Amino acid sequence: MGDGPDHPPHVHEVDAWRPGVAGISEVLHAHFTDHAYPVHTHETWDLMLLDDGAVDFALDRRRHDATDASRVVLLPPGVPHDGRTVNALGFRKRVVYLTTDILPARLAGPAVDRGPILGDVALRRRVHRLHTALRHEGDAFEAQSRLAFVRERLLAHLEGRRVRPPGREGDRLAARLRELLDAHTTDGLTLEQATAVLHAHPTHLIRAFSRAYGLPPHAYLTGRRIDLARRLLLSGARPVDVAPAVGFYDQSHLARHFTRHLGVPPSRFATSHR
Repeated sequence: MGDGPDHPPHVHEVDAWRPGVAGISEVLHAHFTDHAYPVHTHETWDLMLLDDGAVDFALDRRRHDATDASRVVLLPPGVPHDGRTVNALGFRKRVVYLTTDILPARLAGPAVDRGPILGDVALRRRVHRLHTALRHEGDAFEAQSRLAFVRERLLAHLEGRRVRPPGREGDRLAARLRELLDAHTTDGLTLEQATAVLHAHPTHLIRAFSRAYGLPPHAYLTGRRIDLARRLLLSGARPVDVAPAVGFYDQSHLARHFTRHLGVPPSRFATSHR
C-alpha cells in the first residue's frame, strides 16, 4: 500500500557529523516517523535527548518507553539495545556518542542497574547547550567546556561524585587562566591544554574563573577577540581578513559572534563611521 491519508509519508531525516572535540566520536540529529533499529551494540556511550515524540527501546533485554522530553537517555557501551517508533508521529532525537575516555566502560554495569532514563533537568540543559556549541566548528573551546560539565553530571549519577566548589585558591587559579587566555587570544587554546598547564580539573577551573570574573572562560575569550576585531575593522581591514587574524574560524564565525555582541554584522560596523 502506498502512502495516503491513513498512511503518512515516512520521514527519515538524519544530520550526522564528527566534531573536532576529544571524547565525542559522533553527533547525530534525526527525525524518524517509521523506523526500527535492530538489536545492536556500540563501543561508545549513547547520550540522547528526545526532543519530540516517543520511542520504545530495550536495553539488556528490558523494555523502556521514552516519552518525556525533559529526560535524558544514556545507553552504555557493549550492552545490546534496540529502538523503534511508537506511533505515526515518530520521534526527534539528538545524540552525542561519548568515548570511554569520557566515561569508563567499567560504569556500564551501574548504568544498566540504575536504568537508562535519567530525570535530571540540569543534565538535560547541559546536554542541550553542548549540542548548540557542537553546531559550530569554531566554538570548540565552548564545546569542550560544556562537555566537561556533562561528564561531571553523569559521573554524579553513576558514581555519586560530589562537586567541590572552588576555595581560596580559586581566585589565583582564575587569574592564571586569564593570563593564559590573554596570551593565546588569537592562536587559540583548548580546555585540555589549559588544565594541563594549570594542573586543574576542567570544571573546577571553569567554576573558579566564572566566580572571579562573572563569565565563563570561553565567553571571555570570545569577547577579547571581538575587541580586537573592532579595532581592525575601524582601521579599514576587511572582515574576511579580520576573522582569522583575531582567532575566529572563518568570516561567518566572526559575523555570528560579532552580531550577537554588537547588534550589527562586521561589514556594517566597519562602514558605520565612513
